[in-house]
Amino acid sequence: MKNYQQLLQEILDNGEQRGDRTGVGTLAVFGRQLRFNLNEGFPAVTTKKLAFNACKGELIWFLEGSSDERRLAEITHGTRNGPVTIWTPNALAPYWKPKAMFDGDLGRVYGVQWRGWRKLIERGEGTYVDDFGNTFRRTSPTQVKEIDQVAKLIDGIKRDPHGRRHIISAWNAGEIEDMALPPCHVLSQFYVSGDGKLSCHMYQRSVDVFLGLPFNIASYALLTHMIAQVCDLGVGELVISTGDTHIYCNHIEQVKEQLARQPLPSPTLKLNPLVKNIGDFTMDDIELVGYQSHGAIKAPMAV
Repeated sequence: MKNYQQLLQEILDNGEQRGDRTGVGTLAVFGRQLRFNLNEGFPAVTTKKLAFNACKGELIWFLEGSSDERRLAEITHGTRNGPVTIWTPNALAPYWKPKAMFDGDLGRVYGVQWRGWRKLIERGEGTYVDDFGNTFRRTSPTQVKEIDQVAKLIDGIKRDPHGRRHIISAWNAGEIEDMALPPCHVLSQFYVSGDGKLSCHMYQRSVDVFLGLPFNIASYALLTHMIAQVCDLGVGELVISTGDTHIYCNHIEQVKEQLARQPLPSPTLKLNPLVKNIGDFTMDDIELVGYQSHGAIKAPMAV
């Protein structure tokens, strides 16, 4: 994770001061890339404590296709009532609450797009007779079909490992207004090498480097391991390319504290080897072994 530390330092040294949607302000650079060899240990940040329990809970929630923030609490903490999650501020944000369909509803966010991307199918208008002899008139020119991108991805990797269409997209331009938060990590592509190792290249349009990026690195490293297991593959690299890459102005002192710490050895990831279906992973099936870190560093999340 030294490359992550180097990115923090670069932004402090060279970042442009910018206003932003939240009103907090940032130091930002544009267009960077980090690479992690997943065979050299799991890329968990060690210069502060990674909330890995929250990370794996969120990923399982994504893979369920859920839009319910209270379901995330249930997965992560075992109860829907009480505990906050990393998505609670978004669920309660004043700009979103009037749009929510129920308490905890986040709209058509990541998991919904991953497992239920909407496609409109044209169908003919006119008068028809059904199988029972009933006459009806169809007036709607379209119907909705849902596309399970994760299932298609895994099937594609198994059938055609060297294919170039192994992609999951979360950026659905037609539904951005129906999301509590537009996706930051918008697209990931998977690649199978000749020696049977799965790599992932993720593009992230907006990157909170102090709070968010360590979480995103761990999440996509975990996802790559999980998909590799269900496809009977090894793991290769995680590559993350970033767009607006920033440190919030109210995180600068925390970043300096983190940069004063020396990284510790990387842990390893242990998955339950019996899980062969991507939807069957539970919290208990995922474990970080040998994780050591410096203490947590608190910072406010900009919403």
